[in-house]
Amino acid sequence: MDSVKAEQTLTDRTTVAIREVLAGRRRPGVRAIRTALLFAGPAVIASIAYMDPGNFATNIQAGAKFGYTLLWVVVLANLIAMLYQALSAKLGIVTGRNLAEMCREQFPRALVWSMWVVSEVAAMATDLAEFLGAGIGLSLLFKIPLIAAVLVTALITYGILLFEKRGFRALEIVIGAFVTVIGLCYLIEMFIVPVAWRAAILHSVVPEIPNFEALMIAVGIIGATVMPHALFLHSGLTQGRAPAHDDRERAQLLRFSNYEVVIALTVAGLVNMAIVMMASGAFHAGHAEVAQIETAYQTLTPLLGAGAAGVFLVSLIVSGLSSSVVGTLAGQMILQGFVTLRIPIWLRRLVTMVPALVVVALGLNVTTAMVISQVVLSIALPVPMIALVIFTSRADIMGRFRNSPLTKLTAVAASAIVLLLNAILVAHTLGL
Repeated sequence: MDSVKAEQTLTDRTTVAIREVLAGRRRPGVRAIRTALLFAGPAVIASIAYMDPGNFATNIQAGAKFGYTLLWVVVLANLIAMLYQALSAKLGIVTGRNLAEMCREQFPRALVWSMWVVSEVAAMATDLAEFLGAGIGLSLLFKIPLIAAVLVTALITYGILLFEKRGFRALEIVIGAFVTVIGLCYLIEMFIVPVAWRAAILHSVVPEIPNFEALMIAVGIIGATVMPHALFLHSGLTQGRAPAHDDRERAQLLRFSNYEVVIALTVAGLVNMAIVMMASGAFHAGHAEVAQIETAYQTLTPLLGAGAAGVFLVSLIVSGLSSSVVGTLAGQMILQGFVTLRIPIWLRRLVTMVPALVVVALGLNVTTAMVISQVVLSIALPVPMIALVIFTSRADIMGRFRNSPLTKLTAVAASAIVLLLNAILVAHTLGL
């Protein structure tokens, strides 16, 4: 049996096992963890969007300049992300359609085309930051030119994307392995970097914004956390993975999905908190000016040794590669959902890497390009957030699974907070 057939069999076995659980023929019992793992995958893949190089950049800046003060912002951003990823997953499970498809079906054609253009630009902006992040890591680790590192990133991510042809389970396992590597890297960093744990815990729950610069960094953290493409992607990952036959099965799928969202996004949140704590412990006392990924690496080496710097680079590379894969999947889903067009994955990969190649080839400031990409994401974010709240609150679409009044109110309040902060970020960046 060749490897492709083996991987397809793995997906088939997972699908059969899920059907047995939903039909009540397999009881969790002592195998509760194994049963839960059958349903794990979509939130793990989506969680990569919350550990991408854009998060690295904003979290390093937060820790270096303000120590542990802005940790509460990371916690808040992660809670908002949990809510919206859960809503996205619910839309796919209940309706069997992803968010882009629902927009195409429910909104006027002119609005749909506008939403598609904005979402495509956001997907390319996402890929810009992810490509550059992985490229920077490869360039620093292997001492190769940045343009060569970006091309290597493209080849590796394309190779990873080929796992999708072997069934959903193969790609879920690969991305899950990447998440594990990133988590282990920052677990190691916590043993290397001196951390003031009492201060870290205190600032995780006590809101504080010391000055306007801190406010802008806080806005950047939230802007880099709640990602448009992740909201589109999650609904697509759940829409056909384990189709439900009735409301009882839908309720089961939603329960497992919500558990997975909480666990996966908690891991992502802990990674982001660890990045802030690493930057605080390593840079805040004497190197508060550190604000760029390259500078962080170069400063870590003399401060904490090559081991700490190397672990940092490994986490950055894995983050960039995996988030680039996820960004490409999301872009493909956006294109197919809005305009019913599917293109070969290699062509999608080629198109989305163009902005990164242009930035590097022209010798533009990489950090500035990544900041601009976050602004673009901020502008695009209202599209999926507002649409998601509208669809999941409608009884004619969701039936008895529509948002409760409390969920709807919380979602509206969260979107208002995020959109207000993003408006501040855009206005400040544009000098308005």
